[in-house]
Amino acid sequence: MLNQDIIREATRLTRAGQLVEATALLQRMLRGENAPDAPSHARGRIALAGPLIIDAKANVEETDSHPQSEPATSAQPRMLRALLDRKEGRSEIGLRGIIKRAPPSTSDIVPQGARFIESTFSSAVGSRTYRLFIPSRYQEQPLPLVVMLHGCTQSPDDFAAGTRMNFIAEEQNCFVAYPAQPREANRAKCWNWFRTADQQRGRGEPSLIAGITRQIMRDYLVDPKRVYVGGLSAGAAAAAIMGATYNDLYAAIGIHSGLACGVATDLPSAFVAMRQGGGSDHRLISGDRPPVPTIVFHGDRDTTVHPNNGGQILEQSVRTMSTQRKVHRGQIQGGHAYTRTILSDASGRGMLEHWNIHGAGHAWSGGSPAGSYTDPRGPDATREMLRFFLEHSLPEE
Repeated sequence: MLNQDIIREATRLTRAGQLVEATALLQRMLRGENAPDAPSHARGRIALAGPLIIDAKANVEETDSHPQSEPATSAQPRMLRALLDRKEGRSEIGLRGIIKRAPPSTSDIVPQGARFIESTFSSAVGSRTYRLFIPSRYQEQPLPLVVMLHGCTQSPDDFAAGTRMNFIAEEQNCFVAYPAQPREANRAKCWNWFRTADQQRGRGEPSLIAGITRQIMRDYLVDPKRVYVGGLSAGAAAAAIMGATYNDLYAAIGIHSGLACGVATDLPSAFVAMRQGGGSDHRLISGDRPPVPTIVFHGDRDTTVHPNNGGQILEQSVRTMSTQRKVHRGQIQGGHAYTRTILSDASGRGMLEHWNIHGAGHAWSGGSPAGSYTDPRGPDATREMLRFFLEHSLPEE
């Protein structure tokens, strides 16, 4: 079969609920093997090249704090393994059991004197709970709001502990919201960034995330021109979608180890994008506005989401605007080296940043071991992301 034929057949198998067979086909294609041509009556009975195993790490409630050490020879990226176990897909791949970490302590999540409350947003589309960080200096004055979207298997508390965003937000006097993806929506608690229905304004998960954002803006004094969204992995892919579909709501976006909006529309295309990067026709911007200011972090040893995805996010925006490029190289003492590329508009304002972190894998750079999927060896993605956010605000109408 040609590659296009393989992808079409994998898509057909996915829609038929035969995720194991679809994944086996894609694995063969990505390994450069020729998948056997099968007559139509034999399709759906494709022999697996080897046992398809879900690593226990993909199904943890709170996972290993150092996923950057995952083997490069893993048969499937961790995020895809989680995607395969969606309730709606009726995957028959068995779980090896849930490994649980001790939940982070309150002192790991929220600084003393601040509040971290739970609330719920509901609409005709559905409902989601969320946690909201309220800084200790909030005195009924308009403050910036940052919306943080967790990765697969994570929770708001875990994500807050790992990124330590609440502690940096306390310094800068910002709200931080953490929407929660429930197992009912995705058994691995991934945001469903790869589904067309969850990539559109006013529909699916984008409408729920925007609804949470607007509910907080109604309930508290939020500066409407300084609202931002960021995330990790599947949450980062969802943040890219929010920037593309709600560029009138969010002034800037942060994408850590994620993918651009529209690089996948189903499970087979998600597999391809995660393994080798998305296509050149993905959507990053919408409407007549210029691209949303974006900061990207990606480890160049990421074997879960290919590092090409980080560069492609910026490349798509570069084609839509005139930019000046500056490149800085640095080294964290005792940690990772990095290359920071800054793209500025004609006025010299930094619109796009790409942090290529050398030697890092699929983990939040500079995060705390109190949360999952973190790499304490830096650079500090949380501080840099919030710094970038606060440099931007929505343009005047």
